[in-house]
Amino acid sequence: MPDHVHWLIQLRQDTLARCMLLFKSRSSRLLNERLQRTGKLWQHGYFDHAVRNEECLRRQALYILSNPIRAGLASALGEYPHAWSRWPMEA
Repeated sequence: MPDHVHWLIQLRQDTLARCMLLFKSRSSRLLNERLQRTGKLWQHGYFDHAVRNEECLRRQALYILSNPIRAGLASALGEYPHAWSRWPMEA
């Protein structure tokens, strides 16, 4: 998505807060360098959702993969060029 990130991860060590801190810090530094700009890139905080079973995992993955369609950036799953997934592209 052009203005936000959907990210489905499995924490194996550390905390979600630490993972987000590292992601935002490193990506801000790299993107600001690449875009030749300075300043804040990410808003404070984030929204998380705990995945408790396989059905919930599938629902969340499909929500993330379908987001470009809902935003009008794609017309089919897998069409949005900036999305990556290890899940099959099926509805």
